[in-house]
Amino acid sequence: MSRERFAVYLPALLGGGAERSMLNLAIGMAEQDVDVDLVLAAATGPYLKMVPPQVRVVDLKAGRVLSSLPALTRYLREEKPVGMVSALDHANVVALWAWRLAGGQSRVAVCMQNTPTQDASHASSIRGRLTPLAMRLFYPWATGIVGVSQGVVDDFIKMTGIRQKVRVIHNPVVTPDLFKRAEEHVEHPWLQPGQPPVLLGVGRLTQQKNFPNLIRAFAEVRKQHPSRLMILGEGEDRSALEALIGELGLQAEVSLPGFVQNPYAYMKRAAMFVLSSDWEGLPTVLIEALALGTPVVATDCPSGPREILRGGMLGRLVPMNNASALAQAITATLSEPRKLTSEEAYAGYTQAVVVNQYLQLLRGK
Repeated sequence: MSRERFAVYLPALLGGGAERSMLNLAIGMAEQDVDVDLVLAAATGPYLKMVPPQVRVVDLKAGRVLSSLPALTRYLREEKPVGMVSALDHANVVALWAWRLAGGQSRVAVCMQNTPTQDASHASSIRGRLTPLAMRLFYPWATGIVGVSQGVVDDFIKMTGIRQKVRVIHNPVVTPDLFKRAEEHVEHPWLQPGQPPVLLGVGRLTQQKNFPNLIRAFAEVRKQHPSRLMILGEGEDRSALEALIGELGLQAEVSLPGFVQNPYAYMKRAAMFVLSSDWEGLPTVLIEALALGTPVVATDCPSGPREILRGGMLGRLVPMNNASALAQAITATLSEPRKLTSEEAYAGYTQAVVVNQYLQLLRGK
């Protein structure tokens, strides 16, 4: 008897939380005695080297997500997976069209990684602004419509009026590999014993993450508490962030090392993890920091931080885009002893739990 085959479809394996989460999902599925294909519009990105041999990479060799439609349709017709999961909104629409053109024999689930209204209102392209319309028209075709947090689901329902087939399935953030890699050695001199405490931010250097707010907050924190700030990630806002660091005279105390293959080792050694975003879906990095026992402070943005931190019980929540409030929360957290995090705090985000939920959905159970 042939084994079940499942597929995960993404534009590429760029260095974002959504891509990392879907890679974790593919790896977790492959450990459940099923065949798994990671189907990419283009097989590029820094996470590509992290795909294990048991997950087959299918490169559709498309320049853009939309142009991968014929190849994805052909893949579905030929391979006939039991089910396919797609993530990221423009890829979700392409996945649904390919599924329809292929005859709709497989089950298909679309996963929303951010609050749709926030994504649409901040979109710079016409495609991005038309996403809510595309969701209303095409998402009902899906076997399952998944939001990574209750906030994402509530936002989607309010925006589209669609309630059927909609459910929350968290991202599979906490994996055995997370804890293993957190113990790896870090060369960065700031993270060696005897150094001032390091505040850590992680994410793409984009408007969404609002790192200028974090840098301004840090400028206030250092007046009271000798410390350093490190932001891991790459993106189009790098030059603006470097200019702000220079303007505030923080060149010696703020580091932007770029994309780092193993941020968990940095996270484990940081004095604190700070999320400064203006909007999210389910911030992966916040859950990772929590699992590694790193104290956290986060903006109370839509959506995810309030759910993850249980209304502030597991870490301080502050208003968005308020550098003074963020600085006060950081300073207060730095002055407290480090607390142990119970496994129960992140149990719903473990790979095993989430993989099982997706397999049930894709098997029609």
